[in-house]
Amino acid sequence: MVLALLSGCRPGEEYPPPPSDTLLEFVDPVVVDAVPAGPGLAYYALQNNVEPWAVHLLRLELSQCELGFRVLEAPVSGGEGQGRSRVSELVASRGEEILAAVNGDFFTVEGLPVGTEVVRGQPRRARGRPALAWHPRRKLWMGTPELEGDSVLVVGWGVPRPGGDGKTEVIGGFPLLLEAGRRVGDLEVSARPSFAAERHPRTAVGLDSDRDVLWIVVVDGRQPDHSMGMTLPELTALMEALEVEEAINLDGGGSSVMVLDGGPVSRPSDADGERPVANALGILKDPALCRIGP
Repeated sequence: MVLALLSGCRPGEEYPPPPSDTLLEFVDPVVVDAVPAGPGLAYYALQNNVEPWAVHLLRLELSQCELGFRVLEAPVSGGEGQGRSRVSELVASRGEEILAAVNGDFFTVEGLPVGTEVVRGQPRRARGRPALAWHPRRKLWMGTPELEGDSVLVVGWGVPRPGGDGKTEVIGGFPLLLEAGRRVGDLEVSARPSFAAERHPRTAVGLDSDRDVLWIVVVDGRQPDHSMGMTLPELTALMEALEVEEAINLDGGGSSVMVLDGGPVSRPSDADGERPVANALGILKDPALCRIGP
């Protein structure tokens, strides 16, 4: 039961759409905080003190043509695409055009993303692992990228290699949680029980194509007095409560963080706070996106 409904609305701001009954039923929060973060973007925080769960949500209306995505790549360190930075540092380095961000792909000890990465239309890495792809004039896509020979990366559409298309952004994750509204296999529970069947901090994205809305989710974890995190089946149930049809899990654990207004609104699990990561998924605001052609 919701005991309090808080809002950070300022005079003249539109109140964000209320959380759905299915979401409230699943999380069962004692407090809900809803804050507008600009036209087409809203932030929600839900706290359940029994599980306990602290859930952070960004709701992005994809119909807002000035809103888009940018893969924020950590500065190069010893080779292209290698390095690690905190998400708040990556946001600060891009200026006010980035409204919010979450951590992105899994990464190696050298700081290389494990999956596919395309930055400003330039393919950096191509791997046969799940990914999210965005282009200002195409429908947002989640799936497993493929290669057509040595010249094209297929992410729902073709991106030339090595020159790129100047527009596509791709970030990797694992595993796919929902595909066409159905759970994907057993969500890695059998193959990776410690990863999938135990509660950890989580970061994920889900697409509600009927409403043209993307949900970006961070669940705090490994903090018994605050939030224990979720299993992948629990995270998928949360996505189902958000009524999305497509969903993908991003890196989690100590990497999980949501940054809004330049700083974390979630509570990372590492004692030192934000963990440096290889890349992040940033929400971009740029009126020029409305004028970009096919």
